[in-house]
Amino acid sequence: MAEIILGIESSCDDTSAAVLRDGVLLSNVIASQQVHKDYGGVVPELASRAHEQNIVPVVSQALVKAGVTVEDLTAIAFTRGPGLLGSLLVGTSFAKALSLSLDVPMVMVNHLQGHILAPFIREEGVAVREPSFPFLCLLVSGGNSQIVRVNSPLDFEILGQTIDDAVGEAFDKCAKMMGLGYPGGPVIDRLAKLGNPERFHFAMPNIPGLDYSFSGVKTSLLYRVRDEMERDPQFLENNKEDICASFQKTLIDILLKKLIRASRETGIREITIGGGVSANSGLRERIAQEGKKRHWNTYLPAFKFTTDNAAMIAIAGAFRYRAGERAPLDIAPVSRIADF
Repeated sequence: MAEIILGIESSCDDTSAAVLRDGVLLSNVIASQQVHKDYGGVVPELASRAHEQNIVPVVSQALVKAGVTVEDLTAIAFTRGPGLLGSLLVGTSFAKALSLSLDVPMVMVNHLQGHILAPFIREEGVAVREPSFPFLCLLVSGGNSQIVRVNSPLDFEILGQTIDDAVGEAFDKCAKMMGLGYPGGPVIDRLAKLGNPERFHFAMPNIPGLDYSFSGVKTSLLYRVRDEMERDPQFLENNKEDICASFQKTLIDILLKKLIRASRETGIREITIGGGVSANSGLRERIAQEGKKRHWNTYLPAFKFTTDNAAMIAIAGAFRYRAGERAPLDIAPVSRIADF
């Protein structure tokens, strides 16, 4: 009998559902919320209301695209956290109701582990390179910047993480400061391709160990733009491509410096990246370059699996289901998870 897993993701502002059959992705439906662009960031209350509107049609569409019915489901994997509590409540409540009505088990998934295990998503007719265990994952998003040692699909160890802002947050906040809109990461990435990354220099943090800090880089950019615009009000408009290129290079330098150190200290040369910022073209190019230089085996996720999606929740849930894990019906979502 086939193992059919329904994955549900609702941690932030994307409502997503996916279906796996024996580990192969059959569908992955995502409903994004455009309303947050007007506010320059995600508004939690608006996000949870949109999830309530989207969850039923998104799950229905995922099942139809996969060619299965709810009666075919073996298990339901859902994001328990971390994320926005109101958004998580919608996905968790839906998973509970469906589980109870069908009498099929639930499996809870850590959203971050979903990003880390995205390289194991398989699609019919698509060649996939899967990293060998143990591997290192550079997990980079709007809420997290971590280096994680992955010993198995169920065994994760955080080697280093940000002590203040996440790198995605740094991208978005500085883009907002420069009037580039939200989300800022893709805009900075696009403008950076047109600029000179060596034109400007911003502060580099000196943090011990494998931890990160990005607050100083943001402050350095803010002060530089402020001081230059006092002398020339057109400075930002005339130099935005070079500013974006230089700022992006600084952030990538910070990320890669610690990743290189982690690989050296652990002896691990299997390297992956995950999370929304793993879509950044500059970061992907640098990871590939460092991989060739340092003889790493590097694994870059497909762009469609870099942002929040239910396919990664389904594959992470499949691993846990096979290991015998089950979630009770009284389980509650959590906005923060202290560790893996």
